[in-house]
Amino acid sequence: MNLRITVLEKKYDKSNFNCGYILLNDYIQKQAKQDVNRDLSACFVLTDENNVVKGYYTLSANSIKREEFSEELIRKMPPSYVDIPTILLGRLAIDETIKGNGWGELMLMDALNRSLSISESLGTVAVVVDPIDEIAQAFYSKYSFILLPSSGKMFLPMKTIESLIVR
Repeated sequence: MNLRITVLEKKYDKSNFNCGYILLNDYIQKQAKQDVNRDLSACFVLTDENNVVKGYYTLSANSIKREEFSEELIRKMPPSYVDIPTILLGRLAIDETIKGNGWGELMLMDALNRSLSISESLGTVAVVVDPIDEIAQAFYSKYSFILLPSSGKMFLPMKTIESLIVR
């Protein structure tokens, strides 16, 4: 199967996308393009040779309240920063037809690589995710994402991403 990651465009068929989560299916089928058009997020899709969407993720600007981070990280931030700048990896989903073949990891690494590139031009401390369930939380934990207990969100510092991404 010849798959590639690219920016979401109208030509891609997302009508039969099914990752097993109605919320994520509905997002790519009904909302993603609108969010991109409104500059609310960027959406990247994994497509096959027939332009069928097999996976996707979104990135957007974000911030997390200072008090949600660990004391160790807070100590490294100037006290004047009430909100810590981050990048939100808002959604990441893989179609059930290709799950279990490493495509989720590939999509995550692509998102982290893009986020790292963005952080070189725009100050961001971490990538943040909001796992949909315990399965997603376990997935992100494998890549060293750290749980923010007060919100259920997880983050990965840019310094850690630098060590994960080989350029």
